[in-house]
Amino acid sequence: MTSQDIQINLQGGLEARPIAVFVQIASQFESSIQVEVGNKKVNAKSIMGMMTLGLNSGEKVKVTADGKDETEAIREIEKYLSAC
Repeated sequence: MTSQDIQINLQGGLEARPIAVFVQIASQFESSIQVEVGNKKVNAKSIMGMMTLGLNSGEKVKVTADGKDETEAIREIEKYLSAC
């Protein structure tokens, strides 16, 4: 299991379209991936789950991946969320 705190640098935060792209990225991996902020934890491959988080630019989230491609999953998610 691999976890990493990641700051969201996407302009406008994670709204509907950026969430759809995020879920597509997460869904490419076999690992189970969770996104946690505060006391909420959701499946990163769930559009509805991700939308409930209401994440804005500048916020930090904890991303946890568990599986054989967990390191690559975290790396790709960080690359997306950290994009300016």
